[in-house]
Amino acid sequence: MMTYTPPPGLLKVPIGTLEIGMYIAAVDRPWLETPFAVQGFHIESELDIDFVAQHCQYVYIDPRIHPRGKYEKRVTPLSVPKNTTSLKSELRQANVDLESTSQAIEKVFKQVRANRHVDLRAMQKIVTPLIDSVLRNHEAIAALLRMKEKDNYFYQHCISTAVWAVLMGRHAGFDKDDLKVLVLGTFMIDIGMIDVPDSILQKKGELTDEERTLIHKHVDTGIEIVKQSGMTDRRVLEIIHCHHERFDGSGYPVGRTISEIPLTARIAGIADTYDAMMTPRPYQVSRSAFEATQELSDLKGTLFQPELIELFIQAIGIFPTGSIVELNTGEVGIVVAQNPTRRLKPQIIVVLNSEKQRYKTPIAINLDSHVRVHESGNEVWITKDLNAGSYGLDAANYFL
Repeated sequence: MMTYTPPPGLLKVPIGTLEIGMYIAAVDRPWLETPFAVQGFHIESELDIDFVAQHCQYVYIDPRIHPRGKYEKRVTPLSVPKNTTSLKSELRQANVDLESTSQAIEKVFKQVRANRHVDLRAMQKIVTPLIDSVLRNHEAIAALLRMKEKDNYFYQHCISTAVWAVLMGRHAGFDKDDLKVLVLGTFMIDIGMIDVPDSILQKKGELTDEERTLIHKHVDTGIEIVKQSGMTDRRVLEIIHCHHERFDGSGYPVGRTISEIPLTARIAGIADTYDAMMTPRPYQVSRSAFEATQELSDLKGTLFQPELIELFIQAIGIFPTGSIVELNTGEVGIVVAQNPTRRLKPQIIVVLNSEKQRYKTPIAINLDSHVRVHESGNEVWITKDLNAGSYGLDAANYFL
């Protein structure tokens, strides 16, 4: 296949993020190597999305070209709960809940290291406030996670993974009892890691077969510790045991395939992978939220169930609240709210000008509005998202 360089000003998106009404300006190969009749077209139906997916892994969207006409809507059978509190008010409570959760998780895991016993009562107490926060406003606690530095990967990864999982569960229509099971299980998926030496967890180079086997054993170790601590709920144990099993059977410890992996464990596996992608580690650089979403989308049908990846993207957004983004104008902004029906067009506040200098007063923009144009006369859209802390920005300063 010929090397192809798309025109500038386009946004690369994986197939899983396509929506009806988007304008595909370029694809991942020269047009002559595709069966598409025209060079550049609107997505007008679900059939169009399916056809593009058969021939491309990703495409390039022109954010300047808006939907035209009336298209059939994507079928969304789920009745997703609406937020009952504002983002601003929920952030205050979520900040308190997140701090208490972090302290409780750290205490529990220190106890596990000391005597290999999980305080299940303490774990169950911290589940409810987190779920209640997500149900009141699903963007608040997720935004806080993006804004807070992860002082201890082990503890914070457990919390973050649980939040991404409960966001998926909420979007899938889980009731509160099912959400409690999902969060409790996801909190404990890495308990077995206490037997893995830090020298392996912090290793920069490739793992040996022996080291990889030792890491894989954390699943069975975790199950053993949790059972001995008195956990009898089969649903929780399934999440811990199966969160590294994969859609195509390539996971561990058993090598189960899709029909053999409980839904909650599939959700936990996606949440775990997503958070790991965005966290800097000795052996990897962190990805931005958009880059992590692209990678997950590329894994559809192999490691992960395609429908669940789509559900995950719907639940968290392509440019999640709290993300730092760069615009086509060169300005830099922070995503403050989602537009559920147009995931590439969130609401943002612009905080840096094109020279990357701070505005005295941030500028609020709803990118879903077709009439908002920059002072230069050009329409504004997101060209890429940036890693947390880019240009010295602390997104929390614009929320809390």
